[in-house]
Amino acid sequence: MLYGRTTLSKCIIEEQRKLEGGAELIALVNDIQTACKYIASAVARGALTGARGSTGATNVQGEDVKPLDTIANDIMLASCEWGGYLAGMASEEMEAPYAIPARYPRGRYLLVFDPLDGSSNLDVNVTVGTIFSVLRAPDGVVDPRPEHFLQPGTAQVCAGYALYGPAAMIVITLGTGTHGFTLDPEIGAYILTHPNLTIAPDAHEFAVNASNMRFWEPPVRRYVDECLAGRTGVRGKDFNMRWIASLVAEVHRILMRGGLFMYPKDTKDPAKPGRLRLLYEANPVAMLIEQAGGAASTGRGRILDVAPGALHQRVPVVLGSRDEVARLERYHAEFDRGEVEFRSPLFNERSLFGAAHAAN
Repeated sequence: MLYGRTTLSKCIIEEQRKLEGGAELIALVNDIQTACKYIASAVARGALTGARGSTGATNVQGEDVKPLDTIANDIMLASCEWGGYLAGMASEEMEAPYAIPARYPRGRYLLVFDPLDGSSNLDVNVTVGTIFSVLRAPDGVVDPRPEHFLQPGTAQVCAGYALYGPAAMIVITLGTGTHGFTLDPEIGAYILTHPNLTIAPDAHEFAVNASNMRFWEPPVRRYVDECLAGRTGVRGKDFNMRWIASLVAEVHRILMRGGLFMYPKDTKDPAKPGRLRLLYEANPVAMLIEQAGGAASTGRGRILDVAPGALHQRVPVVLGSRDEVARLERYHAEFDRGEVEFRSPLFNERSLFGAAHAAN
C-alpha cells in the first residue's frame, strides 16, 4: 500500500479480498465516505448558510438539536438507504430504527451512527465528526426491530469516524488495523496518510471533564489525584490534562499521540450510569482503539463485551493507552472488593478542591 497515494476506495477494495462476502461491505463503506464528504461541506459552510445556533428541539437523548445535527442525519440516511446493502439503520438522533424505503432492495448489514458528534462545539468552531458502526443483520431479517441492533461490540465488522477540523479525515477499521485517510479537496478523495496507527502502552496525558470531579467514584479520583501529583507523587512523572468535549477529537488525539480519555461513571445523574452511547459512540471508538493496540473499558470490563440492553444505552468510557486503562480497572476492582479505602488529598477539607466540594 503506497503511503500518500492510496485512496480509501482502493484500500477497502484491497481489504475486500481478505473478507468473505466483502463486496457489499466495501460498497457500503463507499456510501458512508460519500456521506461524510457532504457532511464535511455542510459543516464548513454552516455559518454561511445560517445552519448554526439551535433548532429549539431536543432529541431522544434530551439534548438540544442543532440544525447541522438534522442535516448530517438526513445526509447519512439518504446516502446509504438506496444501495441495497442495508437491512436498516439506527441513529443517535432518532428514537427508533430507520426503515429502508420499500422502493430499495435490502442487504445483510445494519448501520448505526452518530451523525454529528460534538455538535455543541459548532458555534465556537471546534472539531466535530461523524461516528459509525456496521453490524451484520441476523439471518433472514429484512425489517429489523430494535432488538436486532442490540449486538455486542465484538460483532462489529467495521467501525470508524469522520473528522471535520483543520483537515477532513476518516479513520476506519475493518478488523485489520486502524488507518487514517485525509480528504484531498483538489481531487475529492480520502488519501491514506496514517497507516497502521498504534497507541503506546503508557501515557503522559489524560482527558477528563474536571467540572464533574465532585461526582466521581473514588477510583477515578485516586487516578486523577496521582496524575496531578506529577513527578513528586507515586507515578513519578508529570502529566498533561486535556478536555475538548468532542469525542471524535479526543479519540483522534489519542490515536495520534497516545494518552487516556475518561468519561467515567458518576453520581451527577443516577438515572444515567454513563454518559456516552454504547452503540453509536463507545463501541465504534473502542474497536478503533483496540485495533491500534490500545484498550477500551467501562472501568469494570471491556466495552466490546457489554451486552446492549437498549438502543440508546449509555456506558462509562475509559480508553487509550492500555497500561493506563489497566491501572484504572485495577483501582475499580480494589475499591469494589473493599480492599482500598481512598480519600484523595485533593478532596480533603483543607484543600482548595475540598472546600469547593463541600460548597457544592
